[in-house]
Amino acid sequence: MDRPTLVLVHGAASSAGVWRFWRERLEAEGYPTRAPDLRGHGRAPCADLGRVSMGDYVADVAAAAGGLSRPPVLVGWSMGGLLALMYGAVASTLGVLALGPSTPGPLLETPASRAPAPGVFGPEAYGITDPASPAQPTMPDLDAEETAVALASLGPESAFARQERRCGVWFNPRGATGALLVAAGERDASYPPADCRRIARFLNAEYMEFRGASHWGLVLNRRALDAAWPEISGWLRKLR
Repeated sequence: MDRPTLVLVHGAASSAGVWRFWRERLEAEGYPTRAPDLRGHGRAPCADLGRVSMGDYVADVAAAAGGLSRPPVLVGWSMGGLLALMYGAVASTLGVLALGPSTPGPLLETPASRAPAPGVFGPEAYGITDPASPAQPTMPDLDAEETAVALASLGPESAFARQERRCGVWFNPRGATGALLVAAGERDASYPPADCRRIARFLNAEYMEFRGASHWGLVLNRRALDAAWPEISGWLRKLR
């Protein structure tokens, strides 16, 4: 059976390497995948990361989804979840699965007033103060191999794009052509289940939770993925 291609969009200060276990599972089930490095991340070049905007990242997603014979399914994590939703609001998709997505502008309780300015920051902004340490407080549910994959994915990030998210990124959820599913990690301290349920209601999307998963666990906790897979697989089958 012909199955749609899934385009996997990583989060801030990371790279496509975070999708290692998702790609293994999806491709074993017959789903082709594409996992791009956004510009300035992983192996993707960038002349000036400090000036990269959320719109630039959406253009990277569009490039990754280009050339397909039919609309893809987008899966995005954290900042990548918001990017996937932004792309899905302006381009044809079969569906968007947003894993612990960054909060859309209309749902920000106290948007930042300071305009975005060029700059670069590192993963320390997300609680990773020692990338060489196997003990990471923000990854309490990951085993040693999963933590190593997470740490290998780390890199710099655009402060301009981050401030855009803090000011509020707006898009029209009614522009989405595909089904929407928002997933939360039960132990996610960055975007907890209550926040993700609120995003799902705003989008009129389906909602699910990954049991025992932290924010990083949404992409790298293999046990949580195993437990969630029947629901994810069922959602994907409905899209076909």
